[in-house]
Amino acid sequence: MNFELTDQQNAIRDTFARFSDERIAPQAAAMDEAHAFPRALFKELADLGFFGMRYPEDVGGTGMALTEFCLALAEIARGSMSLAAAAAMQSLMGTKFLHMLGNADIVERLFKPALKGEKIAAICMTEPNAGSDLNSIATTAKKVEGGYLLNGQKTWITSAPLADFFTVFAKAGEEKKLTIFLVERTFKGLAVGREIHKMGVWALPTSEVSFDDCFVPDSHRLSREEGDGEAHLRKTLAEIRIITGAMGLGIARAALAEAVRYSSERKQFGKPINRFQAIQLKLAEMATELEAATHLVHYAAWLRDANLPHHQQAAMAKLFASETAATICDKAARVLASYGYAMEYPVQRYLRDVRFLLIGGGTSEILKLIVAKELSTG
Repeated sequence: MNFELTDQQNAIRDTFARFSDERIAPQAAAMDEAHAFPRALFKELADLGFFGMRYPEDVGGTGMALTEFCLALAEIARGSMSLAAAAAMQSLMGTKFLHMLGNADIVERLFKPALKGEKIAAICMTEPNAGSDLNSIATTAKKVEGGYLLNGQKTWITSAPLADFFTVFAKAGEEKKLTIFLVERTFKGLAVGREIHKMGVWALPTSEVSFDDCFVPDSHRLSREEGDGEAHLRKTLAEIRIITGAMGLGIARAALAEAVRYSSERKQFGKPINRFQAIQLKLAEMATELEAATHLVHYAAWLRDANLPHHQQAAMAKLFASETAATICDKAARVLASYGYAMEYPVQRYLRDVRFLLIGGGTSEILKLIVAKELSTG
């Protein structure tokens, strides 16, 4: 067993670590407080090749493994969760099905420009009454001449106010099974609605999206056949969970680093507070928890890269890393005490942003049920 990163993996991590330190971190607080999407940084990530890391070279990608992608994404999340979430959407959920299922026109006109950061992607699954329960999706796609009419409402759509195209899950056919469609922003009947004001991830807008007899041509039905949407989605869910865990590693490292920095500078009773055992114990706990989460996420990514069974490990990685990140951010705030509650310090942002990871990719409760099911059937 070899736990060492390769030279290429170290180089990728170092490249994005420098980008995070030099470009993202100095702007993170300002763009968060201004609720301003970082378009310039988003494009710079595209220029670094991040959006194409998981795609082959013949479509403009670099063909990297999931392990390399996670190393890069964790560094982006260390600088800004808003930018990391936008980048994850652009690199995987928002573009994956176009690459897997799109025709040549879609790939050339939408997918490839998205890898260059010239178009923004979004995915529409969640509905007011359908989250983890995919069977409760109520958006419908009625077959008409030349295409489909989509009707329904989606909510919690990341990047919706900015998106140029949407991958939409709707029920189609006589059996009303999940089918995947591509809806361009210019399509009549598509409306980006109310923006959802969130506790955290302020620099990344999230909105409702509705479809009112939205005509989608047959060429934009991504599903090979009506009803195959759930099967395609399940192939991607494990990867979504692993990369969500990687974002947890990034924000947890940022919180730990801030706690270490602050405790070495803050003095009480004539010495830095990191000389007191109460603080030392917290820092030791945080570092140990982060190390465990790191190994679990990297192991799940390695299994995926090796084409070995990994769905249970993906659920475990997302569950443990997101919960651990939330715990570490809370402990960092306790180390800073009153300053952990002050807007001038980044810990308050970490506390707000980390909650995002407890929802995306499946709640902790759903993930526990998935792990338990794997145990009972394995």
